[in-house]
Amino acid sequence: MTQPPAHQPAAHQHPALAAADPELAALVGAEERLQADTLRLIPSENYVSAAVLEASGTVLQNKYSEGYPGRRYYEGQQNIDQVERLAVARAKALFGTDHANVQPYSGSPANLAVYLAFAEPGDTVMGMALPMGGHLTHGWGVSATGRWFRGVQYGVREDTGLVDFDAVRELALKERPKLIFCGGTALPRTIDFAAFAEIAREAGAVLVADIAHIAGLIAGGAHPSPVPHADVISTTTHKTLRGPRGAMLLAREEHAKAIDKAVFPGLQGGPHNQTTAAIAVALHEAAQPSFRDYAHAVVANARALADALLARGFDLVSGGTDNHLILMDLTPKNVPGKIAAKALDRAGIVVNYNTVPYDPRKPFDPSGIRIGTPSLTSRGLTTAHMDTVAEWIDRGVRAAGAGDEDALLKIRGEVGELMGAFPAPGLTAT
Repeated sequence: MTQPPAHQPAAHQHPALAAADPELAALVGAEERLQADTLRLIPSENYVSAAVLEASGTVLQNKYSEGYPGRRYYEGQQNIDQVERLAVARAKALFGTDHANVQPYSGSPANLAVYLAFAEPGDTVMGMALPMGGHLTHGWGVSATGRWFRGVQYGVREDTGLVDFDAVRELALKERPKLIFCGGTALPRTIDFAAFAEIAREAGAVLVADIAHIAGLIAGGAHPSPVPHADVISTTTHKTLRGPRGAMLLAREEHAKAIDKAVFPGLQGGPHNQTTAAIAVALHEAAQPSFRDYAHAVVANARALADALLARGFDLVSGGTDNHLILMDLTPKNVPGKIAAKALDRAGIVVNYNTVPYDPRKPFDPSGIRIGTPSLTSRGLTTAHMDTVAEWIDRGVRAAGAGDEDALLKIRGEVGELMGAFPAPGLTAT
């Protein structure tokens, strides 16, 4: 069957939904067009394949499956058990781990399960501070993890934007945390898992590697793996891994029972079987040689884009990137991050405003924006396109500062034209 152009509405792909709820179907169609026509640069977003989309919408939705394969609290699990075992086996093979749990609903619940497995309320836990690029669930104060546990935070050097491991070690030995998290949401450089592991061993802490952002890069060999170093690995299954919105916990065999018990019955009931199936599909796709090419292309595109932005006078945290993510401080451009992000959105360039290390502005109105290359790489854009992307960002930020809506509209047209030449995976499926 001939596939429709990416810019056309896809309501005909959802006939039952359109018949039952035209209003919701119209919103889905509008989102499909938006994802097709815009340049999506949010580093935590991606496009899943048509196969992952199909798996997410199967009749597995209908089945309740509390427990684990072979040990369920409901009957009729003949097929569900095989689905989950398949996902587990593929996760263990792809990442080279002893144990995998594919049931966590998302990244934050997965991290909560780690706390439940290894700590008691009030225990000290250690992670990167949120304004420095860490995650809420690494013991930050506004999170349950910072309210139920005593969170202490490390950061990055103000002059380099890099982790100071001497400072991390000093803090760990002083505070003796039960858990040390490494990883985060706005880290443009390679994570030194071996250095964190050495500090955790010396401090008597469990090392948790949160690889939610870089799981796909690790699977594709474009970033070092934490498996030889970390006690537990937490990850989402979307982002660079190009799966559904779910999560996994990977662990050494000695921690398997504690992790499984923390996920169920500790935190949640029955897993979302349709998501488990979609995770299995994504893991199968990530095991293919073409995914390795994709992971390396994501990094190559990010580095090329960073170089092109630096050439245009942008201030990049740490001076560039080693992975999929670029964090930009717009202070020298005299344009706040929120104003820039919203202007770029009107230009068809989707980013998110973000705090930068030592940001003097408030988190809801910060100095920076965060961008990444997973989505555009999934569409087939290469390093040859990154100068154009940087030029659009430069023009968009300048237009934001000048309040030039006509300039933003012109960029929007150029973006739409390029996106039309690179259809998004999944969106053109019939």
